[in-house]
Order: sequence, then structure tokens, then C-alpha cells
Amino acid sequence: MRKLLEKALRDAMKDKKRTLGAKQVLNSMKNSKLVVLSQSIPKDMEKKIHEHTKKEKVSTLDFEGSSVALGRLCGLQFRVSTISLTSLSDANIKSILKESENQ
Repeated sequence: MRKLLEKALRDAMKDKKRTLGAKQVLNSMKNSKLVVLSQSIPKDMEKKIHEHTKKEKVSTLDFEGSSVALGRLCGLQFRVSTISLTSLSDANIKSILKESENQ
């Protein structure tokens, strides 16, 4: 899961085509293509995000790591509980999801 996801996260950070944080992701769900959730996110917020993503038909990925690990993957020095990516193609989303299923 790391390679494609890491590249997508770094590209999104560089191009500023992402939203960080659970509350901000909820507010910008319509523009999202893929939402990545860390294991550190509170369960009630995770449930809310999953409900919104189903309603808006946005793909979600449950990242198998803490918010610290997700922040590092993004190239940031702080924790990231949730990030939504807005600039991915459908092919990239499918390959990221497929890669995460294989691990």
C-alpha cells in the first residue's frame, strides 16, 4: 500500500490538492475523490466520515497506521488523522485501493 499511496499523498501535498483534518474533510466532501483515515481517529468521527463518503460516493481507505505515520507519509512534521485527496484519477484510486487489499 505504501508506494502508490505515498506518491499520491506527496503529489497532493505539493499541488495543495488535499484537505487535512476530520472536520475539514467533512466540510469539503463534495470535492473529494479519496479519503484516507488513520487508526487514531475517534470512532464517532470515523463513523460520520464513512456515512458522508457513502452518501457522496467517495472512496475511503483505512490507513493501517497511526496519525503520526500518516503525517510522515504526507511529509509533514505533525499528526494527520484524516486527509482527502481531490486531484486523483479513477485509475489511481482503484490501484491504491487494490494495493491496500493485497497487504
